[in-house]
Amino acid sequence: MAVSESNIAAKKNEVIHSYEMYTFHQKSHFWGRLTIGLVIVLTISLPLYLSFVLGIHPGWQPIITGLIAYAAAIGYAWFMEPISYYPTLGISGTYQAFLTGNIANMCLPSAAAAQNAVGAEPGTKKGEIVAALAIGATSLMNMAILIFIIVSGSYLVSIIPESIQGTFIYIVPAIFGGIFAQFALKKPLYGGIALSVGLFLNLIPIPTFFKGIICIILTIIICISLEKRK
Repeated sequence: MAVSESNIAAKKNEVIHSYEMYTFHQKSHFWGRLTIGLVIVLTISLPLYLSFVLGIHPGWQPIITGLIAYAAAIGYAWFMEPISYYPTLGISGTYQAFLTGNIANMCLPSAAAAQNAVGAEPGTKKGEIVAALAIGATSLMNMAILIFIIVSGSYLVSIIPESIQGTFIYIVPAIFGGIFAQFALKKPLYGGIALSVGLFLNLIPIPTFFKGIICIILTIIICISLEKRK
C-alpha cells in the first residue's frame, strides 16, 4: 500500500511539473513574440519615417543590393544560430537571447556556465530554467556595463594600446573554444567528431557560407547514428 501511495505521489508530482513547464512555455511564447514583435516594429519605424514622412528615401535598388550583400555574408546565421543554440538556451532563453543580442559572446556562455555550475544538463527542464535565469542576470549586468561604456567608452578605447586592441578579434573564438571544451569533456567522442568534421570542412573547397550549417548537420547525424548503434 505504501509503495502504491508513493507511486501515486510521484506520478502526481510529475504531472504538476509537466503542467508548470507547459504554462511556463506558453507564457514564454506569448511574451517572447510580443517583445520581439515590438522590437521589430520599433526597428523599422525609423527608416520608414525617414523614407516616407521626411522624404529621405535612397531608392529600392541600393536597399535590395545591400540586403543581398548582407544576406550573403551572414544569412546562414539566421538559420544556424536558432538551431544550434536552442538545445542550451531552451524556449525562454532563446527569446531572451535573440531579444538582447550578444548571443555568442554573452548569453550562450553565461547559460552554459550556469548549467555547469549547478549540474543541469542542457535540454532538460532544469537546464532551461537555469539558462533563462542566467541570461536575465547577464542582460541586466550587460545593460549596466553598456551605460558606463557608452558614456566613457571612446576614452577607454583610446588609452588601450594598439597591440592589445589587435587581440579583440580573438575574443569570440576564445569563448566558443571554452564552451566547446566544456561540453567535449562530458562527451569526448562527440567532441572529437565535431572537431574532426570542422577541420575537414575547412580543408575542402566549399563556400564559407555553408561550412557552419554543414558542420552542425554532419556532426548531429554522426552522433545520432552512433547512439542508435549503442
